[in-house]
Amino acid sequence: MKKWFPLNGLLLVGLLCWLCSCSSGNNKRSADEVLNSPPYAGLTDSIKRFPQNQELYLQRALLLSQHDQHELAMADYKKAWELKPDEYVALQYVSNLMLVNRPEEAIKLLKEGLAKWPGNPDMHRRLSEIYTQIGETQKAIAQYDEWAQQDSLNFEVWYEKGVLLTQLKDTPAAIQAFEHSYKIAPINYNGLALASLYAATLNPKVITICDDLIRKDTTGIINDVLYLKGSFYSDTKQYDKAMAMFNECITRDWKFADAYIEKGIVLHDLQKHDSALKVFTMAATVANTNPDAWYWMARIYELQGKKDLALVNYQRALAIDKNFEEAREGINRVKK
Repeated sequence: MKKWFPLNGLLLVGLLCWLCSCSSGNNKRSADEVLNSPPYAGLTDSIKRFPQNQELYLQRALLLSQHDQHELAMADYKKAWELKPDEYVALQYVSNLMLVNRPEEAIKLLKEGLAKWPGNPDMHRRLSEIYTQIGETQKAIAQYDEWAQQDSLNFEVWYEKGVLLTQLKDTPAAIQAFEHSYKIAPINYNGLALASLYAATLNPKVITICDDLIRKDTTGIINDVLYLKGSFYSDTKQYDKAMAMFNECITRDWKFADAYIEKGIVLHDLQKHDSALKVFTMAATVANTNPDAWYWMARIYELQGKKDLALVNYQRALAIDKNFEEAREGINRVKK
C-alpha cells in the first residue's frame, strides 16, 4: 500500500500560493474570455485601439449590463467616469453600483456629482432613494430638504418628500409637503395624494380639492376623486351624499368594485342588510378576487344568523388574502 506523508510547512505554503495564483489567473482569463467573445469582442478590440474613447466603454458597459454581467460592466463605467466625469455617466455608474450591492460607493459618487452639479434633480432624487433603500430615512428627508433649497419651486421635490413621509406614517408632515407641491403645480397626481390624506384624516378640505380636480380633469381621474369624496362623506356619516358619490362612480364604471363595497358598507351602517348583501354580491361578481367583497358578504350572513354561508365566505376572503385577520376572526367566531 502506498503511504501518504504529511507535507512540511514550506512545501504546504508553496502549494497554497500556487493554487491561489492559478485561481486568480483562471478568474482573469474568465473575464478576458467574456470580453473577447461575442457580442463584446468588437467593442473590446476598439477599446484596445482607442483606450481614451469614453463612448466605447459606455457602449460595452451597457451591453454587459443587458446580459447581467454587472461586475464586468462596473469596471467600464468606472473607466468612463475617470475619462470624462459628466452627469449622465455618473447616474449610469450609480445604477450599476446598486445592482452589485455597493450603496456606499454609490452615495459617495452622488455626493461628488452634486458638488459639481448641485442643481441636478436626478442626482438629488437618486441619493434620497438610496438612503431610503438602506434605511437611512432621516438622511433621505434631509436630502429632499437640500434639494428644495437648490430648487424651491420644483413641485416634484415636495411631492416625493411627501411620498416618503407617507411611507414613514408621518401624516401631518406628508400633508404639508403635498400642500406645498400642489400650491406650486396643482396637477392630478399631487392633488390626488393630498386629497387621499385629507380623506384619511377626515379633513373637510378634501371636498374643496376634489372639486378643484374635477373642474380641471383632463386625464380621466374623476372616478377616483368621486370615490374620495364618497369615502369622506361616509366616514363623517353624511350617508346620502356618500351614496350619491358611489352611485355616480358605478354609473361611470360598472366594474368599480371598491365603490360597490363602500356603498354596501353605507347600507350596512344604515341596517339595510338585504340591500347591502345585494351590493356586496355584485362587488364579488365584478371582482371575484377582491377579498373585501367576500368578507362583507360573510358579515351580512353572520348578522342574519346564516353561519354556514358566513363561514364559506370568510374562508373565501382568507383564501384570497392569507393576512386578512378580520376574516380569520370571523371564521373562529362562527365556528363556535
